[in-house]
Amino acid sequence: MKKIVSSMLMCAAVLTMATSAVAGEREGAFSVSPFVGGYTFDGEQHLETAPVFGLRLGYDLTKNWGVEAVADYLATEGTRNDRSVNALSYRLDILYNFLPEGPLVPYLAVGGGGITYGHGHEGLKVSDRTTDATINAGGGLKYFVTDSVALRADARQLFVLESPDSPKYNWEYTAGLTFLFGGKTAPAPVAAPKPAPKPVAEPVPVQKPVPAPVVAPVPPPAPSTEMTVTPSSITKGEAAILTWSSSNATNCEIQPEVGSVQPKGTLRVTPADNTAYTLICNGAGGTAKSAAKVAVVAPAPVVAPAPVVVLPPAAAPAPAQKLCSPAVINIQFDTNKADLKPQYRAELKSLADFLNEFPNATGVIEGHTDNVGSKALNMKLSQQRADSVRNYLVKELGIAPERIKAVGYGPTKPIASNKTKAGKAQNRRIESNFTCNKN
Repeated sequence: MKKIVSSMLMCAAVLTMATSAVAGEREGAFSVSPFVGGYTFDGEQHLETAPVFGLRLGYDLTKNWGVEAVADYLATEGTRNDRSVNALSYRLDILYNFLPEGPLVPYLAVGGGGITYGHGHEGLKVSDRTTDATINAGGGLKYFVTDSVALRADARQLFVLESPDSPKYNWEYTAGLTFLFGGKTAPAPVAAPKPAPKPVAEPVPVQKPVPAPVVAPVPPPAPSTEMTVTPSSITKGEAAILTWSSSNATNCEIQPEVGSVQPKGTLRVTPADNTAYTLICNGAGGTAKSAAKVAVVAPAPVVAPAPVVVLPPAAAPAPAQKLCSPAVINIQFDTNKADLKPQYRAELKSLADFLNEFPNATGVIEGHTDNVGSKALNMKLSQQRADSVRNYLVKELGIAPERIKAVGYGPTKPIASNKTKAGKAQNRRIESNFTCNKN
């Protein structure tokens, strides 16, 4: 790419020495603009900055307004794995030229189009292609070295619309040449008479600059936390659900016994005695705490049953149904992984105990992912995560397979923003939903 840029600059230098006549933009002219440069991807795409090559075909509607069709190509690699990606970008832009008479013509540009990726994955024999819509905005500068040849530099920010709520922000910066063909030639300007020399004014005494006031740095926002427990009073041996959330925090923990947790979530706990749980979250702006207490009472003493009165079958009341729906299982996965971590087996044992208590319970294990990678791969990964949990319940904990279904929803049901590392970790999760009748 350096050799191509050097050749274009040498050509422009020769043209500059060959003639001194410059005109700028002209109405009705067609333009051809080859270019080279660089393309930088949004950090969430995990792709390396790469060289880009392309061509612009334009038409000047007036000296100020013009349109251009643009196509360019690049090839790059992933920053987290060995995948290779090539991309073809194409768009239609509208340009507004300032100072179109030349020789130095700055301009603004805006337009839209699309970009098609070709993905190659390590270990796979096939590659998939995806196409996303793009919107771009930016500007540049043309310097006319002759009537029909100009040096050109351009910078654009491209908004890649992979999903409505999470666009990607890419940058394209290029340099090249523009060649004009045809169009209306402006008449030669008439030289204005030289103005009379102005009287020499007395020098004005130089004043010392006033130093700018020192602005104190704005401190980072302090974190905030909130935690509740439902129910607040339980019989010994029963479980309660902790629910918490925080903002402006980078790490959180729950004491006693729980340890490190995500900034937002739920957890099923079974304390043996009265327990005060404390949520502690740290951030750049300090530390915040919230507390929730669970009262544990002893089970009621066993009372001898009263004599049973047998009623006629028609008078016997129908057995009361007891509906149940446990909380979200607090199980998370590493990026692009479906392996069940050992620290979550106790959580699954609690779920198995629940299912044994309610032998008629049936439900669904739901798998979810963040938005890293294509939607098709995430749908497959979320199904693998749900199957991993279901298989552990069936094969290791003895739950009948017909009582549990496994469904993968991929990135379609996020509970946090995929723009942050913490939000993505929360979205890589397992949820369970059960309904049952107690025998």
